[in-house]
Amino acid sequence: MKILFTGGGTGGHFYPIIAIVEELNQIVKQNHLLRPEIYYMSTEPYNEGLLFENNINFEPVNAGKIRRELSFFNLILNFFDLFKIVFGSLGALWRIFVIYPDVIFGKGGYASFPALLAARILRIPVVIHESDSSPGKVNNWAGKFARRVAISYPEAINFFKKDKVAYTGNPIRKEIQEPLTTGAYKLLGLNEGIPTILILGGSQGSVFINEIIMDSLPELIKKYQIIHQTGKKNIKVIEETRDVILQANPFKDRYKPFDYLNVLNLRASAGVADLIISRAGSTIFEIASWGKPSIIIPIPEPTSHDQKTNAYSYARSGAAIVIEEKNLASSLLVSEIDRIIETPGEKEKMAKCATDFARKDSAKLIAQEILSIALEHDK
Repeated sequence: MKILFTGGGTGGHFYPIIAIVEELNQIVKQNHLLRPEIYYMSTEPYNEGLLFENNINFEPVNAGKIRRELSFFNLILNFFDLFKIVFGSLGALWRIFVIYPDVIFGKGGYASFPALLAARILRIPVVIHESDSSPGKVNNWAGKFARRVAISYPEAINFFKKDKVAYTGNPIRKEIQEPLTTGAYKLLGLNEGIPTILILGGSQGSVFINEIIMDSLPELIKKYQIIHQTGKKNIKVIEETRDVILQANPFKDRYKPFDYLNVLNLRASAGVADLIISRAGSTIFEIASWGKPSIIIPIPEPTSHDQKTNAYSYARSGAAIVIEEKNLASSLLVSEIDRIIETPGEKEKMAKCATDFARKDSAKLIAQEILSIALEHDK
C-alpha cells in the first residue's frame, strides 16, 4: 500500500500532513496492518526531521505560482513560472507513475498542482483538504474530481459538491494539541497571579503586530504579562526597542519576547494564556483546540486573500473578535484586551465557544478515509 501526500511548502500545509500521517500510522498499528509506504511531494521538505521521524519519503517537484495581482513584474514572473509548471508536471507525472500510489492526498497550494494533475491523468483516487473558508485555485480545481473533500470551515461546503464533503476541521499535531499547565509558569519565568497574554505572529512573526505591541507595551504591562513570539528576523529589533521603552519601568520583567516558540514553550504558553492575539492562519485551529479566547488580526488583502474571511468565520462562532489592520491602534487593542479579560463571564464564554469550534479528531477522520480508499484501491 502506497500513499502520497502533497501540499505547498509552508507550515500551514506541512504540519497538518504530519498530523494525518501520525494518525494513519497509529491506525495501521492498532489494526495490525502492513505499514504503508508514505511519500511527500513538494518543492521543499520543510522539516526533514519530522519526515524522517514519520517514515515519509520526500519527492521533490518543481512548481510555479500564478500571481493574481496585475503588474509588469508579476507578468514576467508568471511567464517564467509557466515553464516551471509544465516541466514540474511532467516530472511529477513520471515519478508518480513509478511510485503509483493507491491514493493521493492534496493539502492545497501551488506546489500540490503537479501531483494532483498526475493523479488526474493516471486515474489515482484523490482526497483533498481545504484549510480556508473559500478554496484556493488548486483545491477549487481538484475538488471537481477528488473522491472526498475535507473542509476546516463550514462555509467552504458551498464551493464543492456536497455529497463528497466532510466538515473535519483542521488537523493538528498531537504534541501541540493539549496545553501544558504543570510547571508552565516556572518554565516561562512568569507570575501565576497576573493575567497573561500570548501574541503569535505566525512562524515568521508579524512586523505590524510587533509594532503595535511595542506601542502598547508600557500600558499593557501595568496589568498583564506578555509572551510575544516575534519571529527570528525581528527579535533583535524588538529587544533593542524593549530596552529603550522599558528601561526604567518597574514591570519590565513581565514582557517575555521569543524569536520562536518551540513545542514545549508553545504548549506552556497556551497553558498559561488568558487571551491570545494572532493572525488568521492555521493557528486559529490550535487556539480553538486550547480553548482560549482570542483577538484575530488578519493579514489584509491583497497580501492574503483568505485570512479576512477565515477570521470572520471563526469570530462568528463567538470564540474571537476581529480587528482589521486598517482599524487597529494601540488604544483600541488595549481597550479590547481589558474588555475581554475584565468583563465578568466574557473570557469564559469565548473560551467555551473556542472549545465548541475545535475538532480534535480531524486528523483521525481524514486518516481513516485515506486508509479506506487506499485499501480499496490496493485490492
